[in-house]
Amino acid sequence: MAEQTKKRYISSEDLKTHNKSGDLWISIQGKVYDVSDWVRSHPGGEAAILNLAGQDVTDAFIAYHPGTAWHHLEKLHNGYHVRDFHVSDVSRDYRRLAAEFSKRGLFDKKEHVTLYTLTCVAVMFAAVVYGVLACTSVWAHLVSAVLLGLLWIQSAYVGHDSGHYNVTSTKPCNKIVQLLSGNCITGISIAWWKWTHNAHHIACNSLDHDPDLQHIPIFAVSTKFFKSMTSRFYGRKLTFDPLARFLISYQHWTFYPVMCVGRINLFVQTFLLLFSKRHVPDRALNIAGILVFWTWFPLLVSFLPNWPERIIFVFTSFAVTAIQHVQFCLNHFAADVYTGPPNGNDWFEKQTAGTLDISCRSYMDWFFGGLQFQLEHHLFPRLPRCHLRRVSPVVQELCKKHNLPYRSLSWWEANVWTIRTLRNAAVQARDATNPVLKNLLWEAVNTHG
Repeated sequence: MAEQTKKRYISSEDLKTHNKSGDLWISIQGKVYDVSDWVRSHPGGEAAILNLAGQDVTDAFIAYHPGTAWHHLEKLHNGYHVRDFHVSDVSRDYRRLAAEFSKRGLFDKKEHVTLYTLTCVAVMFAAVVYGVLACTSVWAHLVSAVLLGLLWIQSAYVGHDSGHYNVTSTKPCNKIVQLLSGNCITGISIAWWKWTHNAHHIACNSLDHDPDLQHIPIFAVSTKFFKSMTSRFYGRKLTFDPLARFLISYQHWTFYPVMCVGRINLFVQTFLLLFSKRHVPDRALNIAGILVFWTWFPLLVSFLPNWPERIIFVFTSFAVTAIQHVQFCLNHFAADVYTGPPNGNDWFEKQTAGTLDISCRSYMDWFFGGLQFQLEHHLFPRLPRCHLRRVSPVVQELCKKHNLPYRSLSWWEANVWTIRTLRNAAVQARDATNPVLKNLLWEAVNTHG
């Protein structure tokens, strides 16, 4: 009883006032923590905490942190508790499910997915090198380019996994896998990926907080972008100018062609971050890994006999990876969107609303890297991909119990939904009140809707 009287209490409204840089408070299970100074050391980046500051973040904390993380919280506790702390029925069921998965050891049983995938990557890389160096046939070079694209896809999945949980027995080895599968093999910085991807998970499908939806002036999944909103992630205005209006007016036609060269944008974003003034964890290691990629890749291409074949080789390898870029878009572009910061008290609801699953046979799981179970991954990002199919029925039942959407579409249906979403925004961009020069092709296609 004496310990109970020592507690100091604040209301949820008071907690909300501590949501700015230099004054960041969060609560976990009603206990308040001051993370103002610690935020820059957060392994998941600053954005994850900034987006949820001033709120109870219990569900997000459970989703992203192993049990050992709870031991580090006490030193951040500022003595306060939330007086009107409340747990919804959905959150209570979600936490019970997470605890059950942990008790069954699902977060620790990774099987040998990473070993198999990296072995596959190594074999494909050897085949690519052999095809380029030892073969003179144009077709052999073309097949090598296709293999290189598939290699990049599989390597990116390993990088993705290693960013969410330790795919190896130790953290140093996990970091090596990250840098190898990301920076060295694909040329895309794991630091850049973590920076954007963690923010995407926390603020799933928030138009102004989720960087994975902010593609102005090329794409817009919602007409709300036409008001030139400010990106809270990038800290700049997403201007809907005449160029953006023109490009978005045709986005349902340009979607797949842009995806074929989308890798170039990822290279650019990597360089912009690594050579920026932002705080970048392991900046030197990330730059070293990128230099490895930009050494072996141009060198490999230089062994091709002429420039036409070199151009075709590079374009083909980039175009194959478009499959993965399209997949990322299918998981979210046609789902529900919102504006404003995420709400820590409706974690489960926001993830179900903002994600779409892709249905496929189990033998195709390797091809999709587990991300076809996008909702399961968003709810349990630390869960190794080998378990996602197993937990899917349980997640479906939980969604059904609480009358929440669980959308699992075929690859074809997901593409149809995405193109429909892009086309709807394109039509709005060409509204008579916002005229854009129309051509006969547009009129012919859209006369009858």
